[in-house]
Amino acid sequence: MAAPGLAAQSILRRVVPSFLSSRPTTHLVRDFFFDRTLILRTPLHSAFGICSLPQAIKGDADVLLKGVGDKNNIEDVKRIVELAERASLRREVLHTDFLTPPVLKESMLVLERLADLKIVAQGGYPEAERCRLSVGHPEALTSDPDNVAALSISGNFSFQPCSHGDFLGAILGTGIARNKLGDILLQGEKGVHVLVVPELSDFLVSALDKVGNVSVSCKKIPLLALEYEPPRTKSLKSIEASLRLDAVASAGFKVSRTKMASLISSGDVRVNWSTVTKSNTTIKTGDMISVSGEGRLKIGEISSTRKRKFAVELIRYL
Repeated sequence: MAAPGLAAQSILRRVVPSFLSSRPTTHLVRDFFFDRTLILRTPLHSAFGICSLPQAIKGDADVLLKGVGDKNNIEDVKRIVELAERASLRREVLHTDFLTPPVLKESMLVLERLADLKIVAQGGYPEAERCRLSVGHPEALTSDPDNVAALSISGNFSFQPCSHGDFLGAILGTGIARNKLGDILLQGEKGVHVLVVPELSDFLVSALDKVGNVSVSCKKIPLLALEYEPPRTKSLKSIEASLRLDAVASAGFKVSRTKMASLISSGDVRVNWSTVTKSNTTIKTGDMISVSGEGRLKIGEISSTRKRKFAVELIRYL
């Protein structure tokens, strides 16, 4: 009969800190994104004796997920929270697959509410876009885990250049799920460097032999051998009557609004890595717009003009 009581106390210990809305949180999230490591030890507060144990247990998931801004990410974040809870309770280290930046950010904001938890994000290199989270009790997660592997895919692409999408398609064509892959770093005519979960690196080395019509060789390389450059960008300003996706994206990618609306309805446009099919979707500062065959566009500062229009900063990735 003692086990259920101990479990209930453990759950309460992790739920109660989430109610401490007066405690500043910004510095914790900022520390994570710069240092890629965050240790959370949130003390209990006696002022919350008004919250009964049954209520805390029943509302655990709802309370933790209440702060998720993008509702499309709730299920992903929920699975990560459950993973973190198991790791902390059992004093072991568990790993997620590669996460998109929005899911990574939302997960960190939620995990920040849990006590006695250490989180390490790794993508293979400092500017990695897609990262894995390693979660565990601080006593178990004592060093950075080895949970990201690097591969070099090389071939003669001088006469048949291949895009990021070509390499991604070839890799997924072997049967590997997208969330098992991290970033794909183009190396010009030489090929690419790819980040992958370690347990699938041997499989890819043996299974991948062609990208498009180009024969390739795939081999493991150390993370220190990764070659990458900060992305090149070009900024421009656009005055728009509204912040509709079709209007802003057509200006950023320099295509007609009719064509952009068609791309959106066809499922070729993603906002923050999620497919969007409605042209009237409202965009905001910080949004990342991806269009198949066109590239990526980040929304910078948005301000109002005297004529009640919107001056939008558009950052195009080259």
